[in-house]
Amino acid sequence: MKAHQARQIFRQHLASGRCVHPASVFDPLSARLAEDAGFEIGMLAGSTASLSVLAAPDLIVLTLTELAQQARRICRAVALPLLVDADHGYGAALNARRTVEELENAGVAALTLEDTLLPAAFGGSGKPSLVSCEEAAGKLRAALDAREDSSLAIVGRTSAPQVTGLPDTLQRLRAYEAAGVDALFLVGVRTWAQLEEIRGAVRLPVILGSAGPELNDTQRLGRLGVALALQGHQPIAAAVQAMQATYRSLRDGTAPAALTGIAPAALLDEVMRADQYDRWVARFSRPA
Repeated sequence: MKAHQARQIFRQHLASGRCVHPASVFDPLSARLAEDAGFEIGMLAGSTASLSVLAAPDLIVLTLTELAQQARRICRAVALPLLVDADHGYGAALNARRTVEELENAGVAALTLEDTLLPAAFGGSGKPSLVSCEEAAGKLRAALDAREDSSLAIVGRTSAPQVTGLPDTLQRLRAYEAAGVDALFLVGVRTWAQLEEIRGAVRLPVILGSAGPELNDTQRLGRLGVALALQGHQPIAAAVQAMQATYRSLRDGTAPAALTGIAPAALLDEVMRADQYDRWVARFSRPA
């Protein structure tokens, strides 16, 4: 029921005509902090999942099982609707089906499937390339067919704006919309003119990733049908910086009591819901 409610909230937002910035989250603790800060949507990106689970770069070395396990931990800890970057669905169309099965069971509210050729091909130039429009649309149809809870949002994602150009972008978006996805995720839109042309070609809500700095007006974005605009993954970068500084200070002999930037005990208790656990202990683990 909790997952279904989160999915309904996510879908309501898609239909709201508003644009918000989702919180970049990477584990249960970060998701709890984002929820407490008032964010409406959380996003688990492939890059942050790879970093938090494996301490590895975003090179498709994270497995579907590891991604689904991390998503499950996050969804268990919060009611915040979670959008998950499912990369290319971890393979071909049948793999995309399996990806939906695992992430739906993990409790996510929405997931994206992209048309990037992943992992990078042997001997390639290092620049991203895309699978054919037909292959990508087939994977999206397979993903939709695997869905059991119709409230789970499946989002077709493309990097065509920055890889193959606007004409191919429009062709792909129309094909993905025809496949039946619930929203469209675009990477690399730079200008209002590009966005307006895209909006004239499709009806579905749009999510923007790696958008140009010009596109920073959430009210105008909302009027153009953009539901979410990503801001990057600063929270995990900030956490890495803070932990590195703390470890180095301790190693160099700084006394624990002299460290700065340390969360007070009251904040830790709040984040871990210590009062709720205290009530459970009193209710179930002590004599009446």
